[in-house]
Amino acid sequence: MKKLIQEILHFGMVGVINTLLGYAIIMILYNVLHLNYWVSSGTSYVLGSIFSFFANKKLTFRAKGETRRYAVRFALSVSVCYFIAYGIARPLVRNVLSGYSQAVVENLAILLGMGIFIVLNFISQKFFVFGGKNGETERETESL
Repeated sequence: MKKLIQEILHFGMVGVINTLLGYAIIMILYNVLHLNYWVSSGTSYVLGSIFSFFANKKLTFRAKGETRRYAVRFALSVSVCYFIAYGIARPLVRNVLSGYSQAVVENLAILLGMGIFIVLNFISQKFFVFGGKNGETERETESL
């Protein structure tokens, strides 16, 4: 339980930095440069994912092993979580706030998408990317 709490805290710290940076990038791309919803959020997630991969591999999950193997799983995980989160968020907010402008709906959908993504991404990184039966972390080998 202590390990899980530490992972959640580390993931949260990395996530706060990543989310603030990502949100700034999305807002600039969407509201200032007027790029569309998918391009703005997708670009932000690609940039943030690079930072997140290395920070979570080393600091949060202390994963050992070949970086390339983790990177493939990470890219797959982030892609799936991204499309699920933003695919749910946009239609949900659009249905709930049908009378509002597209800009308001999409800005709120971006926020909701971020929240959904964070939850899905933690679960995926913990159990699929850096965990699972093939993932050996430093903390696990230290306790043996």
